[in-house]
Amino acid sequence: MTWIKICGITNVEDAEVAVEAGADALGFVFYEKSPRNIEPGVAREIVAKLAGRIEKVGVFVNREEDAILRIADQVGLTTIQFHGDREDPHVADIVVQQRPQLKILVAISMNHPNPEGWAMMWRPDAVHAFVMDSGTSSKPGGTGRAFDWSASTPTMDVIRRLGNLVLAGGLNRQNVAEAMDILKPWGVDVSSGVESKPGKKDPEKVRAFIKAVRDMDEKYGPGGISRDSSLPPE
Repeated sequence: MTWIKICGITNVEDAEVAVEAGADALGFVFYEKSPRNIEPGVAREIVAKLAGRIEKVGVFVNREEDAILRIADQVGLTTIQFHGDREDPHVADIVVQQRPQLKILVAISMNHPNPEGWAMMWRPDAVHAFVMDSGTSSKPGGTGRAFDWSASTPTMDVIRRLGNLVLAGGLNRQNVAEAMDILKPWGVDVSSGVESKPGKKDPEKVRAFIKAVRDMDEKYGPGGISRDSSLPPE
């Protein structure tokens, strides 16, 4: 099934709603300029109250490995997401070397002049997935704006050869099915599209988003083939 991440979690209630609705991962943003920024101590308290095997993703913007590892250990993160426009791919290598149990996600902005080239700067064996987003240098994520999915298909196909693709940027319960139909991503990542205001999730939007994704999972079988499609005669 499609991997689902609910990002920008700031409180226990939102985390519990996402878990109960069937999310696979929760994202915690450790970036002071974000309206969804969370202190490591608060994130640790939320993680301590979570049941099950949900992934805990720490989102970092242009941070050094020492700070990333310190927060990962303090909070109990399972995954690190590099989301800045000046990230050093070598930092990811160091994180993997020192904490091999951590998964690495790398955000690739479709507003970058050369998304494919930026993706190729990262060691494929160190990256679990690439998060295709619509961020800018001034606002790395949470823009609420989608990029042109159809026009981006060639770029996505190139990056898909390097690793799993997670689709982000402007997704919501109304458009996620269309996005999945066009791009066939490995995963989807949503933040502002399921909020009542920045940093506060709307429970009904969270549930509706996850249901929309699971409905598409039911529609399409392995390899993105529609279950409604009939096989041609032999």
